[in-house]
Amino acid sequence: MAEETPFVPDVEKDPFAQLLGINLISLEPGHSVVGMTLRGDMLNFHGVAHGGAVFALADAAFALASNSQGAKAVALNVSVTYLSAATAGAKLIAEAQARSVSRRVGLYDLTVRTEDGQLIASLQGLAYRMG
Repeated sequence: MAEETPFVPDVEKDPFAQLLGINLISLEPGHSVVGMTLRGDMLNFHGVAHGGAVFALADAAFALASNSQGAKAVALNVSVTYLSAATAGAKLIAEAQARSVSRRVGLYDLTVRTEDGQLIASLQGLAYRMG
C-alpha cells in the first residue's frame, strides 16, 4: 500500500483568503505569519477594522499553522480579545504559534498586530487533528 502524501496547506488555494487579500509571509511546522492590508470595505460603522476582518486574518494564520504538522486539522474553538482598533490602509500581520500538539488536538496562540507592532487582537485556537 502506498504511503499517503502529507497535507500541505496553501493560502493561495483558499478563495476566502484570496478575497480578503491575505498573503503568506512565513510558514514552518506549527508556526505561520500572514498579512493583509485593511481596505475601506473591511471597516465597521465606527470607521475602524471590522472584528470579522481581524478574526478572518487570524483564522487564516491558525489554519496554516495547525495544518502544517502532517495532519489535516479543523478548528474546534477560537476565543478572541480585541485590544485596539486599526484604520483603513493599515498593514495587519497575524501570527499563529503551536503551544501544545497531541495526536488529536492542537492548541495555538494567535496575535494580530499592525506592521509597527501595535497589538490589535489576541486569540487562542483549539484544532482537531484528523489522523
